Amino acid sequence: MKLTKEVVIAALENVFLPNEEQNIVESGAIKNIQLFDSDVELDVEIKNPTLQYKKKVEVDCLKAIHDYAYEKSKVKVNLIVNVPVKENLIKGSPIPGVKNIIAVSSGKGGVGKSTITANLAVGLSHLGYKVGVIDADIYGPSMHIMFGLEGESPLTVSVEGKSKIKPLESYGVKLLSIGFFAQSQQAVVWRGPMASKALNQLLWDTHWGELDYLIVDLPPGTGDIHLSLVQSIPLTGAVIVSTPQTIALADARKGVNMFRMDSINVPVLGMIENMAYFTPEELPNNKYYIFGKEGAKGLADQMDIDLLEEIPIIQSIREAADAGRPAILQLTTPIALKLLNMSKKIVAAIEKRNVNLPDTLVVDTSKGKGCS
Repeated sequence: MKLTKEVVIAALENVFLPNEEQNIVESGAIKNIQLFDSDVELDVEIKNPTLQYKKKVEVDCLKAIHDYAYEKSKVKVNLIVNVPVKENLIKGSPIPGVKNIIAVSSGKGGVGKSTITANLAVGLSHLGYKVGVIDADIYGPSMHIMFGLEGESPLTVSVEGKSKIKPLESYGVKLLSIGFFAQSQQAVVWRGPMASKALNQLLWDTHWGELDYLIVDLPPGTGDIHLSLVQSIPLTGAVIVSTPQTIALADARKGVNMFRMDSINVPVLGMIENMAYFTPEELPNNKYYIFGKEGAKGLADQMDIDLLEEIPIIQSIREAADAGRPAILQLTTPIALKLLNMSKKIVAAIEKRNVNLPDTLVVDTSKGKGCS
């Protein structure tokens, strides 16, 4: 028996894809029909790539042709999977109203990254910018303590019919931290996907309003949170914090290299050397290099990035952080002026980056790119 396309088409009108009202002929799922005497070859486009779905479509097409066209026909069904791209705010979209997103990172813990972040945020606010901070150190949040907001909880607001978190404000800075949602003595024990989901909520389920700078205080190292961040939002740039100690510098180098990976390609704005030296009050002209001398400067030179500032070891910085009042607030002190100068240098670095470099793209894992 020799079949015709009209007979095959009429048979296929009895096939309906799961959850669709139109048959596969009406919906346009049939892309091609080839006949070889009594044999039939079909190209069928589907939107579900699961094996179970594919098998059902194949069996239904076979059965329809055998039942309504020719029961002895050999039928070959070629399935073309075309999954529609859905708009997804969790990947690759800038946060509405936020002009610049800056990551503050360190390869090693204990180098004062969060202290630098808190003072930078207040410094930018003092310079007249609208500033927000995300404490993305999911496992060890401390920003809520440094801003004097321990024990506080953010409220929710309705924005365009959607419930959003309203960041708390302190010293002119909008702040959101996982520390607001976990009890002070409670350990945050999460696997990577849970931590990444928490970060996405801090980013996207929050009403930030208009911001000139959103600063993200990252956890130490180069892990899940870092990858989730570059997959979620286009960063303006990253600032690396390190002490001059050789061990800390080795990890700082890894942090720089992570942002410079071809698949990530986030501009490194510069490096800050924290705990650079110690000067006793009674010996104001003396500098003691407890962790080594100019280690971060040497690394910055090697990696061709700017050394933005050298911050000394000063007891008042630690006391201010513990008291919930960043040291930069005491603008009459030399260390506050140094921290303010650091903030100005970072603004200049961002402005230079925005003039000379294109916008950062997010990591596209759908094309096999990313960190291994």
